[in-house]
Amino acid sequence: MRGFSRRSFLHLGAVAVAAGAVPAGRTGDPFPASAARTGHPFPATAGRAGDPFPALRRRWREVTAEPEGAVAAGPYRRRVAVLAATAAGYRDTMRPDDGSLWPGLAFPSFDETPARLRAMARAYAVTGTGLTGDPALAAAVATGIDHYRRQVYTAGAEPAGNWWNWQIGVPLRLLDAAVLIGPHLGEPRSRALAEAVDHFLPACVLEDYSGTSTGANRVDQCTVMLLRAMLAADGDRAALAVSALAPVFPYVREGDGIYPDGSFIQHATIPYQGGYGLVLLSGLATLFAVLRGTLWQLTDQNVFDAVERSFAPFVHDGFCMDLVSGRGIGRRPYGDHRKGHEIAAAILLLGESASAAERIRWQGMVKGWVRRAAHRPALDPAAHARLAALMADDTIPALAEPAGHRLLPMSARAVHRRPGWCAGLSMASARIGHYEHGNGENLRGWHTGSGMLYWWADGHAEQYSDSFWQTVDPYRLPGTTVSTRRLPDGAGGAWGDTCPPGRWVGGATDGTYATVGQHLNGLESTMEAVKSWVFLDDAVVCMGAGITSDDGVPVETVVDNRRTDAPLTVDRVAGWAHLEGHGGYVLPCAPLRTLRERRSGGAATRGYVTLWLDHGVDPRAAGYLYLLMPGASAAGTRARAADLGWLRVLANTSAQQGVSVPSLGVTAVNFWTEGSAGALSASAPCAVLVRERDDGTATLTVADPREALDELTVTWERPVAGVLGGHPLLSAATTGAALTLVWGPLAGAGGGSATVTVRLGQGRSRTSTAPIEPGPWRSRTRRIR
Repeated sequence: MRGFSRRSFLHLGAVAVAAGAVPAGRTGDPFPASAARTGHPFPATAGRAGDPFPALRRRWREVTAEPEGAVAAGPYRRRVAVLAATAAGYRDTMRPDDGSLWPGLAFPSFDETPARLRAMARAYAVTGTGLTGDPALAAAVATGIDHYRRQVYTAGAEPAGNWWNWQIGVPLRLLDAAVLIGPHLGEPRSRALAEAVDHFLPACVLEDYSGTSTGANRVDQCTVMLLRAMLAADGDRAALAVSALAPVFPYVREGDGIYPDGSFIQHATIPYQGGYGLVLLSGLATLFAVLRGTLWQLTDQNVFDAVERSFAPFVHDGFCMDLVSGRGIGRRPYGDHRKGHEIAAAILLLGESASAAERIRWQGMVKGWVRRAAHRPALDPAAHARLAALMADDTIPALAEPAGHRLLPMSARAVHRRPGWCAGLSMASARIGHYEHGNGENLRGWHTGSGMLYWWADGHAEQYSDSFWQTVDPYRLPGTTVSTRRLPDGAGGAWGDTCPPGRWVGGATDGTYATVGQHLNGLESTMEAVKSWVFLDDAVVCMGAGITSDDGVPVETVVDNRRTDAPLTVDRVAGWAHLEGHGGYVLPCAPLRTLRERRSGGAATRGYVTLWLDHGVDPRAAGYLYLLMPGASAAGTRARAADLGWLRVLANTSAQQGVSVPSLGVTAVNFWTEGSAGALSASAPCAVLVRERDDGTATLTVADPREALDELTVTWERPVAGVLGGHPLLSAATTGAALTLVWGPLAGAGGGSATVTVRLGQGRSRTSTAPIEPGPWRSRTRRIR
């Protein structure tokens, strides 16, 4: 926006120009003890006994710029040296005029100019920069803040463009810089900045928790309000900043926020732990730390619980999985690693306000992430300091990656961890969008919700990091079933308004294994299918059925699309393929197509190996079945393909999809309609997972992904001696020659799983050998309370 004049940018009724700065404090001490007498912007109140704001400002500096013990950490010192050189460069090249503060920098520069001023302020406030307490640097920051305030961010201006810049982005950085330089901004300039903030973020915005003032945005707005309170020593605004956080903490069942199953949603339909969720976690961690021990101390357990329920499931070996990063997935290469490390640093900061048990557990978890990380992104000095101090503490052991399955049905996401590999599944539903685009970002993320299956084996933490989104074929994302109909950039509504009608999206898990399904409706397409995944020890069973389309183009299921130049071996007779160093694929009855190509995007060119199944033009009830074996050797893949008894397919139709794996004692069925598959039958659409154990017990887990059932009857044709452990929603059970379970209103479980443990046995039903009739039968069976 070069040449964008102040007159054309501001629409003012009147503009008050404030000037004047307070003499600088002592070099080397950015917050001198005499500041209240000689330099505080509001000296009439700042020095009174009992005034909490001097300590609050000092605590802000300690938390956000210079954590305790940071100076001793070598990596922190290196980051401080970078900060010092950067800030000095900004200071030396700053040339205030009627436009940009820096020659050649775009104007009004909502991001860059405030960020530069904050960097300069941090160099002033942080020990060891060589600029600590430098009055000339502080004066330059003060001049820059007021220049930007007069040119752009001034009371009375019309907030043109994105609201976020005016209520969050600009004031957060300007106020941060103003607080860090302490008295150097001066009273007139401080008052003018406070008035500008009041104009763009009036207190009334925080009175209503809706629209753009929810979730992470509300946390940011409250942080701006608290900084505004610090600047002006305003107790009322500090109290408002804290009270307005109240709606952020409770669990929600719709809209933005944290859900009981651990999901975090922003923009109503987008899972966002790696974007807005990170902002929320980091912001709350900062506020908890800054306000601890003050009049406005925060207390809420949900945010602490969210660390392990909402965020940790999506961090693997130091990076945050892209399936919860919304439109931000392609902003920069290795952005997933940066987000993962920022989440880690935020967890450490929040741990300072958590219980001792939580803090110790989180430290071990984070240390494991960082130690296993394949990439170390540059972070701000405070975050770097916390991570460096943790890694240098030999008394804290690094925890291993936990094995298990986490299914978050409210956000249509699943994560499966086994020794040596990890997988993540991204789906779309009636409540979760196919993808999000906005502000010109992620315009080709169309199919990321069409059953995209991410996976990482040992040594492949960078698979989706190194320019993957810039170079991958957006029509061939791994795991997806898609119409090849060409789509325009930004197809579908912006900001996540891309929800398909399918409601059966989710599944059942016992915490180790899982059966997950998606009723898929293509984006701007007539294509429809049902897809199922069964997550096991060394494989994911992938099934599709009912694949139908009238788009007039081929429909494909992408078995995989790996960013690699590794050799691919395909045995079409035996029905298997192996990608060297990555893993194997078993395809018992489908002709596999393959492609090796080099693709370019931006400044990057990367090699890809693509494996897919072609269902033809306008298929009718097409299907597929294959095994994905992450990390498997060629010999292991070949052996699995030859073992015809390892997997038994019970059904693969648009009515039911199910398999059994006798060696694991696992039976998994997704019932798209009522019916039977193998030994299992269900009275309504649901997901059922059975796991038989060597000790003579079994668990039967059910879920209602549609959230529609007031009652469900599930029968397992297997002798059962008794029920050992029930569930609050289990209303009746019949044991004997078969097990019949009657469940109450699963619709209220949020798509979550309900598990019953039984003792296996022999014998006939204790209640009746006649066909079960729902009414009379219920009166003759044992009730579970």
